[in-house]
Amino acid sequence: MLRSSNPILSKKDAFTPAAPQYGQQPYQGCPGQGGGFGGPQDPRSNASQTVQGRMTLDDVITKTAVTIAVLVITAALAWNFVPDSLYFPAMILSALVGFGVVLLVSFRRVVSPALVVLYAAIEGVFIGMISKVFESVYTGIVAQAVVATFVAAGVTLAAYKFFNIRVTAKFTKIVFISTAAFAGLMLVNFIFSLVTGSGGLRSGITGPVSGLSLLVSAVAIVLAVLNLILDFDYVERGVEMGAPASESWRAAFGLTVTMVWLYIELLRLISYIRR
Repeated sequence: MLRSSNPILSKKDAFTPAAPQYGQQPYQGCPGQGGGFGGPQDPRSNASQTVQGRMTLDDVITKTAVTIAVLVITAALAWNFVPDSLYFPAMILSALVGFGVVLLVSFRRVVSPALVVLYAAIEGVFIGMISKVFESVYTGIVAQAVVATFVAAGVTLAAYKFFNIRVTAKFTKIVFISTAAFAGLMLVNFIFSLVTGSGGLRSGITGPVSGLSLLVSAVAIVLAVLNLILDFDYVERGVEMGAPASESWRAAFGLTVTMVWLYIELLRLISYIRR
């Protein structure tokens, strides 16, 4: 059933011999061989896959737990040990470096566990900084955002399973284009905010909230949820089709990136509601 994970953060359809789309490449056992899942297999491809094992749900859960744990530990360390004077420099630097690592992991044909863990550590610094800033203004908001994030993810997973949501090529394309457009818009807005000192399309941490800011946050949360559906689809189909065990790291990476995005957007939205 699965077609792809997060269209920006991971490879498109690593399990079929279809032509690459949206910046992703199909899995092949050996270069130059027709080794995509469901297609003709080269004996060396089969042997290689047997040696490295196959992707399982337990693997994905374990590796996702590892990346989340690294992120949480790094966030806690940043929260407690980064001096007040370095809050915003650390937050901005970790955001930019983390975005660069996301791109690096996304464009690699073979996922690197070290890069995935590195992303989690860098993003942990960003999460620690931004969480502490919001918590200093809205007591208890971090706990609220964490609970809301996992509830949203759980409800999304339940809806995906119980309503048997089908991830079609059209659905994936729409989510990809929408997410890419939103990411580009937010990058421009981020640069604009740094230059002008204003929030741009986003309201500040305090002060009045515009209707546009509420709309932007709502759109971001919807897109994050849709990307979670793609991530769940990627995991399910990868397990069903016997993807290489290394794809568990790609799945964990996609889930972590999406969960981080969802957390940040919910953190911001809750701050709007509490003003």
